[in-house]
Amino acid sequence: MITEKIRKLLYEQKLGFVATVSPDGTPNLSPKGTIIVLDENTLAFADIRSPQTMKNLKSNPSIEINVVDPISRKGFRFKGTTEIISSGEKYKKILLQYRKSGVKSSIKSIVLVKVKQASEVLSPLYDLGFTEDEIKARWKKYYLSF
Repeated sequence: MITEKIRKLLYEQKLGFVATVSPDGTPNLSPKGTIIVLDENTLAFADIRSPQTMKNLKSNPSIEINVVDPISRKGFRFKGTTEIISSGEKYKKILLQYRKSGVKSSIKSIVLVKVKQASEVLSPLYDLGFTEDEIKARWKKYYLSF
Protein backbone atom coordinates (compact mmCIF):
# COMPACT_ATOMS: atom_id res chain seq x y z
CA MET A 1 0.00 0.00 0.00
CA ILE A 2 2.79 2.45 0.87
CA THR A 3 4.66 2.66 -2.42
CA GLU A 4 8.08 4.06 -3.24
CA LYS A 5 6.33 7.21 -4.53
CA ILE A 6 4.69 7.67 -1.11
CA ARG A 7 7.98 7.00 0.72
CA LYS A 8 9.69 9.67 -1.38
CA LEU A 9 6.98 12.24 -0.66
CA LEU A 10 7.07 11.56 3.09
CA TYR A 11 10.86 11.78 3.12
CA GLU A 12 10.86 15.10 1.24
CA GLN A 13 7.88 16.79 2.89
CA LYS A 14 8.52 17.63 6.52
CA LEU A 15 4.98 18.68 7.41
CA GLY A 16 1.71 16.80 7.35
CA PHE A 17 -1.66 17.26 8.99
CA VAL A 18 -3.28 14.72 11.29
CA ALA A 19 -7.05 14.67 11.78
CA THR A 20 -8.62 13.02 14.82
CA VAL A 21 -12.08 13.05 16.37
CA SER A 22 -12.57 14.72 19.75
CA PRO A 23 -14.73 12.97 22.39
CA ASP A 24 -17.57 15.42 21.63
CA GLY A 25 -17.48 14.36 17.94
CA THR A 26 -15.81 17.51 16.62
CA PRO A 27 -12.74 17.34 14.38
CA ASN A 28 -9.23 18.13 15.54
CA LEU A 29 -6.50 18.95 13.01
CA SER A 30 -2.87 19.12 14.07
CA PRO A 31 0.35 19.68 12.11
CA LYS A 32 3.04 17.03 12.51
CA GLY A 33 6.64 17.22 11.36
CA THR A 34 7.68 13.66 12.25
CA ILE A 35 5.62 11.42 9.95
CA ILE A 36 7.70 8.45 8.78
CA VAL A 37 7.16 5.14 6.98
CA LEU A 38 7.80 2.02 9.06
CA ASP A 39 6.74 -0.61 6.53
CA GLU A 40 4.40 -1.07 3.56
CA ASN A 41 1.30 -0.71 5.76
CA THR A 42 2.44 1.43 8.70
CA LEU A 43 3.25 5.09 9.28
CA ALA A 44 4.34 6.66 12.55
CA PHE A 45 4.64 10.08 14.14
CA ALA A 46 6.09 11.27 17.41
CA ASP A 47 4.11 12.74 20.29
CA ILE A 48 6.22 15.82 20.99
CA ARG A 49 3.56 18.37 21.81
CA SER A 50 0.23 16.73 20.97
CA PRO A 51 -2.00 16.63 24.07
CA GLN A 52 -5.33 16.91 22.22
CA THR A 53 -4.32 14.50 19.47
CA MET A 54 -3.25 11.91 22.04
CA LYS A 55 -6.39 12.37 24.13
CA ASN A 56 -8.53 11.92 21.02
CA LEU A 57 -6.67 8.81 19.85
CA LYS A 58 -7.02 7.18 23.27
CA SER A 59 -10.81 7.42 23.00
CA ASN A 60 -11.07 6.87 19.22
CA PRO A 61 -8.09 5.37 17.31
CA SER A 62 -9.38 6.50 13.89
CA ILE A 63 -7.09 8.89 12.05
CA GLU A 64 -6.50 10.61 8.73
CA ILE A 65 -3.17 12.06 7.66
CA ASN A 66 -2.65 14.41 4.71
CA VAL A 67 0.76 15.24 3.29
CA VAL A 68 0.93 17.50 0.24
CA ASP A 69 3.89 19.02 -1.59
CA PRO A 70 3.04 22.76 -1.65
CA ILE A 71 4.98 23.31 -4.89
CA SER A 72 3.72 20.45 -7.08
CA ARG A 73 0.31 20.42 -5.37
CA LYS A 74 0.43 16.63 -5.17
CA GLY A 75 0.23 14.43 -2.12
CA PHE A 76 -1.49 11.59 -0.33
CA ARG A 77 -4.29 11.02 2.15
CA PHE A 78 -4.00 8.12 4.58
CA LYS A 79 -6.88 6.67 6.61
CA GLY A 80 -6.33 4.15 9.34
CA THR A 81 -6.25 3.22 12.98
CA THR A 82 -3.62 3.87 15.61
CA GLU A 83 -1.69 2.26 18.40
CA ILE A 84 0.23 4.40 20.90
CA ILE A 85 3.51 3.05 22.27
CA SER A 86 5.76 4.61 24.90
CA SER A 87 8.06 1.77 25.95
CA GLY A 88 9.48 -1.52 24.77
CA GLU A 89 11.85 -2.59 22.01
CA LYS A 90 9.71 -1.29 19.14
CA TYR A 91 9.48 2.14 20.82
CA LYS A 92 13.26 2.22 21.42
CA LYS A 93 13.98 1.23 17.80
CA ILE A 94 11.71 3.94 16.34
CA LEU A 95 13.00 6.51 18.85
CA LEU A 96 16.56 5.74 17.70
CA GLN A 97 15.43 6.25 14.10
CA TYR A 98 14.11 9.72 15.03
CA ARG A 99 17.34 10.59 16.86
CA LYS A 100 19.46 9.52 13.87
CA SER A 101 17.34 11.72 11.61
CA GLY A 102 18.02 14.74 13.83
CA VAL A 103 14.90 15.00 16.02
CA LYS A 104 16.12 16.42 19.33
CA SER A 105 12.79 17.19 21.02
CA SER A 106 11.53 15.08 23.88
CA ILE A 107 9.30 12.30 22.51
CA LYS A 108 6.62 11.18 24.98
CA SER A 109 5.23 8.39 22.83
CA ILE A 110 5.02 7.21 19.25
CA VAL A 111 1.81 6.76 17.31
CA LEU A 112 1.75 3.80 14.93
CA VAL A 113 -0.75 4.20 12.10
CA LYS A 114 -2.01 1.05 10.42
CA VAL A 115 -2.94 2.42 6.98
CA LYS A 116 -6.24 1.02 5.72
CA GLN A 117 -6.54 3.33 2.72
CA ALA A 118 -4.11 5.57 0.81
CA SER A 119 -5.29 7.85 -1.96
CA GLU A 120 -3.59 10.47 -4.06
CA VAL A 121 -4.42 14.15 -3.65
CA LEU A 122 -4.07 16.38 -6.73
CA SER A 123 -4.75 20.04 -7.33
CA PRO A 124 -7.70 20.81 -9.63
CA LEU A 125 -5.16 22.62 -11.83
CA TYR A 126 -4.17 19.21 -13.20
CA ASP A 127 -7.79 18.74 -14.34
CA LEU A 128 -7.46 21.97 -16.31
CA GLY A 129 -4.49 20.59 -18.26
CA PHE A 130 -1.63 22.25 -16.39
CA THR A 131 1.55 20.18 -16.26
CA GLU A 132 3.49 19.54 -13.07
CA ASP A 133 6.30 21.81 -14.32
CA GLU A 134 3.83 24.65 -14.98
CA ILE A 135 2.29 24.27 -11.52
CA LYS A 136 5.70 24.16 -9.85
CA ALA A 137 6.80 27.29 -11.72
CA ARG A 138 3.63 29.10 -10.67
CA TRP A 139 4.04 28.28 -6.97
CA LYS A 140 7.81 28.89 -6.90
CA LYS A 141 7.15 32.35 -8.35
CA TYR A 142 4.45 32.95 -5.74
CA TYR A 143 6.60 31.89 -2.76
CA LEU A 144 9.65 33.80 -4.02
CA SER A 145 7.62 37.01 -4.24
CA PHE A 146 7.69 37.49 -0.47
